[in-house]
Amino acid sequence: MPNFAANLSMMYVEVPFLERFELAAKDGFKAVEYLFPYAYDPVELAARLKNNGLQQVLMNAPPGGFDDQSIQAAWAQGVRGIGALREHQKDFRGGFELALRYADALECPRIHVMAGLVPEHLRASSALPVNLQTSSEAVHKLVEMRSTYLENLRLACGLAESAGREVLIEPINTRDIPNYFLNKQCDAHNIVVELGCPNLRVQMDLFHAQIVEGDLDNLIKAYLPTGRVGHFQIAGVPKRHEPHVGEINYPYLFDLIDELAAQTGWTGWIGCEYHPLEGAKIGGTSKGLKWLRDYRSKTL
Repeated sequence: MPNFAANLSMMYVEVPFLERFELAAKDGFKAVEYLFPYAYDPVELAARLKNNGLQQVLMNAPPGGFDDQSIQAAWAQGVRGIGALREHQKDFRGGFELALRYADALECPRIHVMAGLVPEHLRASSALPVNLQTSSEAVHKLVEMRSTYLENLRLACGLAESAGREVLIEPINTRDIPNYFLNKQCDAHNIVVELGCPNLRVQMDLFHAQIVEGDLDNLIKAYLPTGRVGHFQIAGVPKRHEPHVGEINYPYLFDLIDELAAQTGWTGWIGCEYHPLEGAKIGGTSKGLKWLRDYRSKTL
């Protein structure tokens, strides 16, 4: 059966963050993930993991900034990564080095690096060119963004490899994060192949993939056997609630992942990155895990 990790940024929000570890463990999770650990002392986080028998399997590098105050400010201002933004390359290195220090303290094997948003002045011109000159300039700038992204990923992979960590990149749908730079699975996998870094993988979020591309069965069959998928994430489509709420037949996909994992030796995790329908109520997240209890009972 696939291994599921609770996303503590979205689940158990009915209690303060540091109390969510215990609730996840009580619900049978053996691993957790969350967006950003930087508001908390890594020693405290490591203790919460150890005391509850949990592994930390994924975290994000800072979306911008390189200390808690600047990271929180960047996120609040709508920054969604700086990996593809040339003017922020110094901040990128500082932020990633901070992520590595946390990953070391938390024994977290994977760090997700966000690409960032296409700048506003390129959006209209690249989508609807006014004239040939504008179109050419937009294309040049977008190529420069991709080049910057690859430079930063190569740097991050070098730093992470010496620390025994993987770097993940994630295609994200532009409905939830408009103008995000990386949207399709094929583009992410092309980057991994082009760079050739042994510790660079794709974070395959099936919520985003369904919205952008659909055809999840074939996407999983195409990419999981390549060895380039480092982590899965799930949520119901369209409203990002529990996976059984919406249009995706997740039990079918779980069985498919399990089958391919057995064939290929894949041992990764599936992160439950969703907003529970009753998450604001005490016990609401646990109540909403009926989908997981049902799936586990079916597969035992």
